[in-house]
Amino acid sequence: MDWEKLLKLKRFGDINDRPRLAQDDTRLGFEVDYDRIVFSSAFRSLQDKTQVIPFSKTDFVHTRLTHSLEVSVVGRSLGRMAGKAVLEKYPYLTKDLGYKINDFGAIVAAAALSHDIGNPPFGHSGEKAIGHYFEAGNGHQFQSQLTDAEYQDLCAFEGNANGFKILTESKAGIPGGLRLSYATLGAFVKYPKGSLPHRPTSHVAHKKFGFFQAQKAFFDTLSEELGLRSGTTVHRHPLAYLVEAADDICYTIIDFEDGIHLGWIEEEYALEYLINLVKEDMDTNKYSQLKHRAQRLAYLRALAINSLIKDAVHLFTENESDILKGTFSNALLEKSQYKAQIKDIINLSVEKIYCSDEVVQKEIVGYKVISVLLDAFVTAASNAFFKKPNSYDQLLLQLIPGHLELQGESIYQTLLNASCFVASLTDGKAKLLAEKIGFK
Repeated sequence: MDWEKLLKLKRFGDINDRPRLAQDDTRLGFEVDYDRIVFSSAFRSLQDKTQVIPFSKTDFVHTRLTHSLEVSVVGRSLGRMAGKAVLEKYPYLTKDLGYKINDFGAIVAAAALSHDIGNPPFGHSGEKAIGHYFEAGNGHQFQSQLTDAEYQDLCAFEGNANGFKILTESKAGIPGGLRLSYATLGAFVKYPKGSLPHRPTSHVAHKKFGFFQAQKAFFDTLSEELGLRSGTTVHRHPLAYLVEAADDICYTIIDFEDGIHLGWIEEEYALEYLINLVKEDMDTNKYSQLKHRAQRLAYLRALAINSLIKDAVHLFTENESDILKGTFSNALLEKSQYKAQIKDIINLSVEKIYCSDEVVQKEIVGYKVISVLLDAFVTAASNAFFKKPNSYDQLLLQLIPGHLELQGESIYQTLLNASCFVASLTDGKAKLLAEKIGFK
């Protein structure tokens, strides 16, 4: 991989590349990416999608929207700091091509802003509910009508792949989806592979999959344009490591903070964990003068995020050559000097937050809601595809917004569209719609 290809401003539908030197510095193409994501309906829906606490009415608990905004801010800093090092190492990128530090920040910020855009309602339990419906529920009946890879797309439904679909899928009058730059799309794809074949390796890029079969043709074009392909292997875009690090930093610290605010983790006990992470940079005199919990927590959070950003950038620049070769196989924070402290914080979050009765009970409700919706809309859409919808199917399909079409060119696309429609719903909308069709 080389940076000249990795930083492409080219978009879907472009015949020629877009040279960086030809860009208007008052509004770069990478900044246009950010704007298009912000104004998309899929991004707005994140305001009512679960981060950790479903259906929370507490104003300080994060949703997917606030989480994504914070990840983009951290990602911008990571990108700029790493970009500075890259441009110092490869001065021709600036001298001959015109790239600047802020380009890296804008790419990572845009990709980070959209990193959760494809997540279903109710967090990861939503993904599991969709997968279970096709693997062991009523959706299993369609297995014989699908290729192995198509069926695996549904059984292992993945928010990352749905996000790529949202960002790139052509619709009537909207070719290329949001038409983001290839560089931003490359940084968005954390897992540059399809659902099959399975790759039982330890490489972080193989943990999940990043595109559905419906988007494979465009993904192949994207990977070729960016120079990610080496033989049969597609490597992860280097900036995807920074997007991943931004997400890891935020959920490690911010979910922990939510648990403290909710009173699920005792303050004195919890703050000690954060102090262990930032003690080398902590001003004990300043900290001792902070009278309120919110002030103390904000101070430690800022220090913790700053420490992890600097460490992640150091790891990125130190391993940049291996990352370009595709041989760096870990997430950046897995190599962090703060790995032990991060592990302690995550373990406490798992115990006190992720496995709390309130979260588990509400995830169960979400699981049932999604199962009800899938059963209704998959049945209606598939019956319409096979030209045998009954009156109830027709009524259900009238509930679909006018700009969406569930029926595709194949049964696979029809099932995928129905699943992605359910995934597009907010927590509240999903629950309300399920209640309308009989969920109690």
